[in-house]
Amino acid sequence: MGNLKPGVPLIYESPDGGNTIYGREPGQDPRERKLIGYKYPDPRTSDGRPLHEHIIEDKMWGEIRLMAKTNSTLQKALDRAIMIYKLSKDEQTYRPF
Repeated sequence: MGNLKPGVPLIYESPDGGNTIYGREPGQDPRERKLIGYKYPDPRTSDGRPLHEHIIEDKMWGEIRLMAKTNSTLQKALDRAIMIYKLSKDEQTYRPF
């Protein structure tokens, strides 16, 4: 809002429960209010989960891969999980009937 005046208070209004915020000076016609800001929608991944959950999960899998380098039990479990994943993926793509 380029025409804000220093020291002049604003009346903040939100007709939609806080998703969109407008501001106007006291005594100003409400139709003259200016958009102050709005709430961005929570970004989602392709599976519908919030993006921050996806990032946390990716970080966890990175830590698992790092730890597996020095933990043979974890490495074996990770190798089995990768094998199951690949077999499942092949099964989905190969359907003879």
